[in-house]
Amino acid sequence: MSQASLPLPTHAGDKIIWANLDQTASAWAIASAARESSKPLLVITPDSNRANSLEEELTFFLNGNQSIKIMHFPDWEILPYDAFSPHQDIVSQRLETLYRLPGYQHCILIISITTLLHRMSPRSYLESNCLVISRGDTFLLEQRRQQLEQAGYRCVDTVYEHGEFAIRGALMDIFPMGADQPFRIDLFDDEIDTLRAFDPETQRSTEQVGSIELLPGHEFPMDKAARDQFRSRFRDTFDVDYRECPLYQDIGQGMASPGIEYYLPLFFDQTATLFDQTP
Repeated sequence: MSQASLPLPTHAGDKIIWANLDQTASAWAIASAARESSKPLLVITPDSNRANSLEEELTFFLNGNQSIKIMHFPDWEILPYDAFSPHQDIVSQRLETLYRLPGYQHCILIISITTLLHRMSPRSYLESNCLVISRGDTFLLEQRRQQLEQAGYRCVDTVYEHGEFAIRGALMDIFPMGADQPFRIDLFDDEIDTLRAFDPETQRSTEQVGSIELLPGHEFPMDKAARDQFRSRFRDTFDVDYRECPLYQDIGQGMASPGIEYYLPLFFDQTATLFDQTP
């Protein structure tokens, strides 16, 4: 099969069919088309299992091609309105993908059809809730602690997973959502003296970094204004005794109940789709 036999649409409304390709051949075809194209490619799969396997196949066929970024927007992997929330690593990957997607012009984005149909937070939510901190910045520990908790981060004794932070004297350990590793913030008075990555298994510091990005801990806001809007919309939407609803009461107390993700539209005046997030 030649490269010329794998064209991509060039104008709105164009439709091209690649026929008689099995799963591995389709991955090869997508990889070949990505090499020839300078634009983002969106690949929609029938389910999450196929999205996972396609990501591995494309990584193989592109053979470490650094110019083409492979991105997978994962499903929450929870049942609608069940009392379970997605794993923090999944939420982290979703937030990182949404945050970085507009900056990639040459990439392949993989998503399952069911995930594509979900409504998601508007672009403005991520843009206004990302915090960049750098060495030398003023860092008021108690104030940052409150900001992190409000953003959905959890205060723990030892940091192992995304969305956790710990405070020990003039040190703060934090595993930012969307990051590959946790970081250790060492303060001198109210100023950041050093920023170091560390191994969550050994808790030993590694290389120094100049700055880190802190994405929010959830795909929805948890400040008082957003929680008040949620409760108002909940009362208008569901014909239930909200005084006896644990989820409603938890939100009033500033807690994100397990399974709250499927109520995400109630936090926003207007939600978005993935197409609103693409370059």
